[in-house]
Amino acid sequence: MLIPGILVQTALTTCMATGVTLREDMEKGVFDRFKSLPMSRVAPLAGPAVADTIRYTIATTLTFGVGIAMGYRPGGGVIGVLGAGLLVIFAAWSLSWVFTFLGTIMKSAQGLQGISMMVLFPLTFLSNAYVPTSTMPDWLQTFVKINPVSHVVSALRSLANDGTVDGEVGWALLACGAVVAIFVPLAVRGYRRQL
Repeated sequence: MLIPGILVQTALTTCMATGVTLREDMEKGVFDRFKSLPMSRVAPLAGPAVADTIRYTIATTLTFGVGIAMGYRPGGGVIGVLGAGLLVIFAAWSLSWVFTFLGTIMKSAQGLQGISMMVLFPLTFLSNAYVPTSTMPDWLQTFVKINPVSHVVSALRSLANDGTVDGEVGWALLACGAVVAIFVPLAVRGYRRQL
């Protein structure tokens, strides 16, 4: 049961590298070269975000592989595991846009990394990833139930462990879509201000 929680934590921790790398490139002047090139203004942001899906795929595959080697047996079969893998990759990709936006407005890569940890750890550890919600105090249960990470973890459990597509999958996809809809325009605006 812990593999979906570990999978989410691994993928979400991996996604912050998008913003950190972006900020480092901006500090080194890499993006100054893009000003003179005839290309879309979103390309320097979208390119790394799409390329990072390879990193999320590797992290997802390794986590499932190690879990299976240690005795995890997903009841959802191959289709359920593939669905869970695609969902966690989409969740990491969507959250990478938050860090892309932060990369365009932060002053340093180290500052971004610190802020990223302050965002990721509470979201991950104040979720249902490692502890059943019913064992938590009432005030914490309220937060855990609205935490998007909890919906992603529940959706992964439904897909990988049971092979079912339930409401949690819908909520997870909705939350990921909302993050993309909000943070892609903010990241593009932040990038344009840097030009």
